[in-house]
Amino acid sequence: MLTRRESMGAATVAMLLGSAPAAAAPRIVASDYWASKGEVKLYIYRKRLAGLKADAPVLFLVHGSSFSGRGGYDLQVPGADYSMMDWFARRGFDVWTMDHEGYGRSTRTGSFSDIASGADDLAAAFAVVTRETGVAAPMVYGQSSGALRAGLLCMRQLGCMSRLILDGFTHTGDGAAEILRRRANVATLRATPYRTATEATYVGIFSRDDPSTFEPAVPQALARYELALGNRIPNGTYLDMATKMPLVDPAKLTMPVLMTRAVHDGNATEADLLDFFSKLPSPDRQFAILDGVAHIAVLGRNRHRVLHAMHAFLTLPPLA
Repeated sequence: MLTRRESMGAATVAMLLGSAPAAAAPRIVASDYWASKGEVKLYIYRKRLAGLKADAPVLFLVHGSSFSGRGGYDLQVPGADYSMMDWFARRGFDVWTMDHEGYGRSTRTGSFSDIASGADDLAAAFAVVTRETGVAAPMVYGQSSGALRAGLLCMRQLGCMSRLILDGFTHTGDGAAEILRRRANVATLRATPYRTATEATYVGIFSRDDPSTFEPAVPQALARYELALGNRIPNGTYLDMATKMPLVDPAKLTMPVLMTRAVHDGNATEADLLDFFSKLPSPDRQFAILDGVAHIAVLGRNRHRVLHAMHAFLTLPPLA
């Protein structure tokens, strides 16, 4: 004869013993899309929870100068969780990104793929997002030159974003070590539309400000992903940041804005960013300075600190 405990289901026994099995984590699904910009095919990537409600918040992530959207924001690092897309998807967001012209899976042209071209790319991608979600003004996160691409699109198409995060942003670039280095290298940047990438290129991106802020496995994983798709990185954004700043007029960014500033970041001085911040028109604006992170904060050891600040901003309750 079975005892009472033996006749019970395993889940019931576990519950009575105080060790009920955890519910399975919701499944994240991924989808691929394409947009056209003339002859250029632009790769678009989406992640969200299976069965996500139709009115879920839509978040679009804009990549910077040196690696693609899927490569940087859905990075797969053995033994660690570095996917920013998964992080926000698990919190109920419908998360999108794209590879700009000359990056990742998008068409590899001979173009410099400058910041103005990147704004054109975003306009094409946003049309796909609106078609698939019905959302005409998504929330947007831009990192480094991705923040400049997003800001420029805002200036062209007022009202195209509901909230904007500028991470690792550059305003004038005056006094910033990395921008000064690019200004000294303008002739080389102008001479060719691209630079050749190696694994050392990706290590250098992370180590230039403070090597203690990242794990070595991160640039290694990023290099594996990016170099499998190509070893050329467009020079246009570097050249723009050396010769055309400022490119974004803060007075034109009328939506709520969060600016996140890593303590260790050679792309801008704190004073320059605070000057930009002071000119933003929305009363719903925030400026977060975060210790323990460098320029690519969302791929650093302390990435959860900056993700926390971003999530709080994106889920800020409306005014009563």
